Amino acid sequence: MRVTGRADLTLDGVRGRSIIHCSWVADAVFAVTTVPFVLGVDALEGVSIAISLLCFAASLVVWVWAFGVAFTRSAEGDDIAVASLFVTMGAAAPEVRWQLFGALGVCVAIVAGTAAGQPFGVLVPMLPLGLVGLWAAKYGEFPPRRGSAGPRVGGHD
Repeated sequence: MRVTGRADLTLDGVRGRSIIHCSWVADAVFAVTTVPFVLGVDALEGVSIAISLLCFAASLVVWVWAFGVAFTRSAEGDDIAVASLFVTMGAAAPEVRWQLFGALGVCVAIVAGTAAGQPFGVLVPMLPLGLVGLWAAKYGEFPPRRGSAGPRVGGHD
C-alpha cells in the first residue's frame, strides 16, 4: 500500500477485498436491474424487485455474521461497540473506508433516484452497510477492553 496525503483507492494488499468487491457488485446488479425498470423497461419489474429482496435477505445474513464475529472478538478482549463497528470501523485504512462507504453512498444515491418507481429498493442499502460492519468485525483494529491483555488486530475468517 502506498501512503500519500490522500487515500490510495487501489486495493492491493488490503485484507478483506472480497467484502469490498461484494459491496460494489451488489450496487452494480441493483443499478443494472432497477434503473432501466424505473426508466420504463417493464420487463425488468420482477427482476428488479427480486434483486432488491435478495439483497435485503443477504443483508440479514451479513448483519448476523458481522455481529457474531464482533461478539466473539469482544469476548476475546476487544472493545467493540456498534458505533465503532459500523462507523469508525476500528481504525480501517483510508482506502478501505473510501471503498466501503463509497459503495454505500452509491447505493443510497441509486435508491434516492429510483425509490418512487421501485419502492423495494429502499431495503438494498442494508447490504453495503452490513458489509461495512462485517469488514470491521473481521479486519478492524480495536482497543482492548479495560482489564484485558492488550490490543489485537482483526483477522477472524
